[in-house]
Amino acid sequence: MASTNKNLSVFSTDELPDISTRCFVILVSEWNTDVTEALFTGAYQTLIQHGATAENIIRGNVPGSYELSLGAQWFAQQDKVDAVIALGCVIQGETKHNDYINHAVAQGLTNVGLNTGKPVIFGVLTPNDQQQALDRAGGIHGNKGDEAAITAIKMIGLKEQVYSKI
Repeated sequence: MASTNKNLSVFSTDELPDISTRCFVILVSEWNTDVTEALFTGAYQTLIQHGATAENIIRGNVPGSYELSLGAQWFAQQDKVDAVIALGCVIQGETKHNDYINHAVAQGLTNVGLNTGKPVIFGVLTPNDQQQALDRAGGIHGNKGDEAAITAIKMIGLKEQVYSKI
């Protein structure tokens, strides 16, 4: 669903798992920092609000969104880590760089999750312009960081459900 029709900060929180002992990594791209810092704040505050402890939230920085996949892999390979939230922003601009970067990052993060069996959440904005990015980083369409954090929590809950039933 397009975020113009949905606020990214409004979601169902029914039956969320206990995350008080879970370790989350929030991986943040340093490109478009006005946007990515707002995404980080949203993700961090959402995790805290739903029971994560500050000492169990690790922040990692990468130079740009393209580097999110490798950074996510390094963190996800650590036994202590339960989920990785990858945050970035690739604005379309005048060239097609966004097509290549966004596809590579989406595929890379998917592969990390599949290879490690841990939730690796795609919290990368792919807007046409700066204003669209700001609208989705705490602006009129909510905060993609909030949504990414809730997604990580829900995926941990789903993993618990799957492994407790088998």
